[in-house]
Amino acid sequence: IEIQIMADQHGNVVYLGERDCSMQRRHQKIIEECPSPKLSDKLRRAMGDATTKLCKGIGYENAGTIEYLVDNDRKNFYFMEMNTRIQVEHPVTEMVTGIDLVRAQLHVAATGTLPFAQDQVKRHGHAIEARVYAEDPRTSLPSPGTLRVFRPPRAAGVRVETGFAESRVVFQSNKDDVKKACDGVSGVETHGEGGKGFGCYNPKNGVLVACANN
Repeated sequence: IEIQIMADQHGNVVYLGERDCSMQRRHQKIIEECPSPKLSDKLRRAMGDATTKLCKGIGYENAGTIEYLVDNDRKNFYFMEMNTRIQVEHPVTEMVTGIDLVRAQLHVAATGTLPFAQDQVKRHGHAIEARVYAEDPRTSLPSPGTLRVFRPPRAAGVRVETGFAESRVVFQSNKDDVKKACDGVSGVETHGEGGKGFGCYNPKNGVLVACANN
């Protein structure tokens, strides 16, 4: 479970809820969900309070995420690490809170102050992000090559961020997101060619985020 925070130059820290990243493969996140169905409101508050206390204690500023392990009894949580940056999965938090985290980062950098307080952070609905990989489905091995079919959803209420299109090449050393789509999910097919020398290849091509208001 990871907690998203924003902090400013005056010691103010706000947490914007959690993201459940329990579903992983090869120690890489596949599904991110907000809010987590595993947390009670009591545990959610405790984790948020612990996160803000930690960030205040080190004088942290700007966006960050603290990751925890939660035990099977869902009563105790344990610090793992802090990511001192915006993360790939930040759209699920944006969709649920309605807060533009990148805009908030720029505001803190420009003014030194947070653009919102803790009591202004409200959660609405539920969002799930699924990462899209360029892999051979028969072997699960990375498959760089030409993106022959790329059809992101195009409809009212759909948010699409992409740097790729059909006929573009997914390089063997590519580590950048290809696509993010919020409020909708659509099929994306990738067909690779070549496929040798996977040692430095990151097969993640992008993410899809679906959000429900209720």
